[in-house]
Amino acid sequence: MTRRTAIGIDLGTTYSCVAAWFDEHNRVEIIPNLQGNRITPSCVAWDEAQLLVGEAAKNQSTRNPKNTVFDFKCLMGAKFNDGVVRKDIETRHFKVIEGTTGKPMIVCEHESEEKKFSPEEISSLILKNLKEAAEAFLGTTVTDAVITLPAYFSDKQRQATLDAGVLAGLNVMRLINEPTSAAIAYGLDKSADINSPNEKNVLIFDLGGGTFDVSLLKISKAGTITVKAVGGDTHLGGENFDQLMVNHCVDIFKKREKKDMSKNARAMMRLKIACEKAKRDLSSTTQTPIEIDCLYDGMDFTTKFSRAKFEELNAGFFNMCIKHVENCLRDGNMHKRDVHEVVVVGGSTRIPKVQQMLTEFFDGKPLCKSIHANEAVAYGAAVLAANLSGNGNKRVRDLVLSDVTPLSLGVKLSLDHIMGVVIPRNTPVPTVKECVYETLYGTQVSVVCDEYQGEKKYVKDNIFLDTFTLYGIPAAPKGVEKLKVCFSMDDNGILRVSVEIMSTGNKGSITIAMSGDTSKDEIKKMVKKIKQ
Repeated sequence: MTRRTAIGIDLGTTYSCVAAWFDEHNRVEIIPNLQGNRITPSCVAWDEAQLLVGEAAKNQSTRNPKNTVFDFKCLMGAKFNDGVVRKDIETRHFKVIEGTTGKPMIVCEHESEEKKFSPEEISSLILKNLKEAAEAFLGTTVTDAVITLPAYFSDKQRQATLDAGVLAGLNVMRLINEPTSAAIAYGLDKSADINSPNEKNVLIFDLGGGTFDVSLLKISKAGTITVKAVGGDTHLGGENFDQLMVNHCVDIFKKREKKDMSKNARAMMRLKIACEKAKRDLSSTTQTPIEIDCLYDGMDFTTKFSRAKFEELNAGFFNMCIKHVENCLRDGNMHKRDVHEVVVVGGSTRIPKVQQMLTEFFDGKPLCKSIHANEAVAYGAAVLAANLSGNGNKRVRDLVLSDVTPLSLGVKLSLDHIMGVVIPRNTPVPTVKECVYETLYGTQVSVVCDEYQGEKKYVKDNIFLDTFTLYGIPAAPKGVEKLKVCFSMDDNGILRVSVEIMSTGNKGSITIAMSGDTSKDEIKKMVKKIKQ
């Protein structure tokens, strides 16, 4: 029986990539998109009556900014009224409103009428485009996939990614953290080196277009990858650097011409694209011009942007990256001198200042750039996809992964709404953790168990996961009855929570599976809508 080919997808904030293992070539190959390029812009647009995805969408963005959707990954699994979400929305040129369930909805004009799309639906269009490219390249139907996501994504964001996979017609075999995926690519690349030590401590520094991840891993020559700690920020990356450049140019234009173009979507989109190009140019030159004809109100815009000015504007973000590295090492109980290799991936790691600061932090240790910055994550995902589907050579089949929880998991304690942590962040999975609590008041006969995820003291500042109620507590004075709370998480990210009344053995439980936050009926409606 022929084994089906499973693909690995790096669903990035600014660019996405798809790859697969080829037994006949005994290696992973990056699959080109339908235009023949190895990476695809994570961009979707509606141009009059036509849906455009990838390069076609990005190429028309300056003339159709309000119907061009990009840099929306941070909206997945989020609530519209989250402070950081509202701040992100302010910099987008497409319209975002609050949906009926409180999640952000993207509004575009399609066939002369407004249509609302969830971030999951937009992501599914990109996934579907990558799936079709893989099918054209492989000459067969593709359904199985491993999809990567930022290590610091919450459970809600992971569930939203799964929903997007379902909408795209994919069977998501596994979600894997982006730096862990890059570590697989690194490990496979180095395992063939006979001079390589049997075990290495490796720090993966992954700075992309919209997210930043840092992971500390132990990689053995036998193929075992153990994640020791993760850190990062889901709102830190190249898009932030671009925005500060745009803001600076807007200020220059305002001073020169006494006009504010910040509310003009088309002018701002043209300026953003020019700044993005200038940012890339500054990785290889110390100064570059930004020249745009008729930018706003018939006026041209010209300025010279220096690498020094770029570094000055973004110094706060760069320092934040190093701070996350420090925190990750501390969480992993490791000194920087014990790190054998510092591996950089993600397009924004090409910025000279980022490389300089990282090298200096590790006391002059050269950075490992042997794996492709834009392709390594998809490469590792393809290796895991081959492993899970029984394909690949011995090194692929021998791969063993051990990951950690990116955020703490716990319950609402006491009447003052403090979060009681049951599973601390960076706990290796699979894991089982138990805590014992007392009843909060006299004659209490039931308990509501609210589960949360996050690092804040109060539950209102963390991410609500689910809830259930356990009845049958014997009436007794406050604190007499004891309740045992058990959190169990397997290596697929499935969390099971149970509460047991210790005096009676009566137990209640709930499974918070990585099966999406959306019902099957809602999925069917979404599939029907995106096919229209």
